[in-house]
Amino acid sequence: MKTRNKISLSVADKAKKIINENKGLFETLEELDRTGKLRKESYKGRYNFTIDEDIMNELKSYCMKNNMKMSSVVERLIKEFLKK
Repeated sequence: MKTRNKISLSVADKAKKIINENKGLFETLEELDRTGKLRKESYKGRYNFTIDEDIMNELKSYCMKNNMKMSSVVERLIKEFLKK
């Protein structure tokens, strides 16, 4: 009987650990269960920056020519910058 209780505790402890590590995902699933709608796990926001007009025009032109979204390019560059 003692071995069985140890196994049960171990499984319960593992389940708690998984839930704590993935709290956002479980909250999203709870909301889906409650509302029937699945929300995105993360949202993008709008931000205002002051950027040199010539640089902005050059980026805009580059993105149009290469069929790219400016926000995707800026996001990628920020991620690369933060890795350094």
